[in-house]
Amino acid sequence: MVDHTVKAFDSEIGQLRGLVAEMGGLAEVAIRDAIIALTQHDEELAAQVVAADARLDALEAEVDRLAVRTIALRAPMADDLRDVIAALKISGVIERIGDYAKNIAKRVNAMENRGKIEPLELVPMMAEIAEGMVRDVLNAYGSRDAALAQEVIRRDEKLDQFYNTLFRSLLTHMMENPATITSAAQLLFIARNLERIGDHATNVAEMVYYAATGDYHAERDSMTNDTRNLP
Repeated sequence: MVDHTVKAFDSEIGQLRGLVAEMGGLAEVAIRDAIIALTQHDEELAAQVVAADARLDALEAEVDRLAVRTIALRAPMADDLRDVIAALKISGVIERIGDYAKNIAKRVNAMENRGKIEPLELVPMMAEIAEGMVRDVLNAYGSRDAALAQEVIRRDEKLDQFYNTLFRSLLTHMMENPATITSAAQLLFIARNLERIGDHATNVAEMVYYAATGDYHAERDSMTNDTRNLP
């Protein structure tokens, strides 16, 4: 980071980055604990995940206040302004990731006949990919690593493929085992939450790539052009 004449500004940028890093760490733990609670049917741990989400909400509010204060008092420009705006946007994305982890934890109590649902074994593997994407994109944010951000973006396709496989497996399972439809449907929602976590990690990666290079990622440009060509 380039030193500024006003050292207080450097301190505020550091605080913003620190708050975002703390939020990311909490989100990673929430994802991991929610899946442990699911696979082990640990209702107490699930309740802890739900309760811990309040800390993420509080941190996001703190980032909002500090970012607005920094913009108002320091009037940052160019790269400095991008740093502040990136922290503001990324904190909001991480808060939503925490919400998805909370949603997974809330479904633990609704799971019945879990021993009879074979696709359940795929969920921890899918969660490992999603959690890894969150961890790596935050590392990319901290170091402005465009290459690592690109890797996270590429990994989202693998997570989507995993989701599609799990989706088909659960549909087949429900048709063959009608007694497990309720629990299997809960797993569908859980898998969807994990897929959305990957989408949000990808959004952060695109922000990091832009902050590091000044250019939008090629895949985002391609998606924009495809959208414009839709009838």
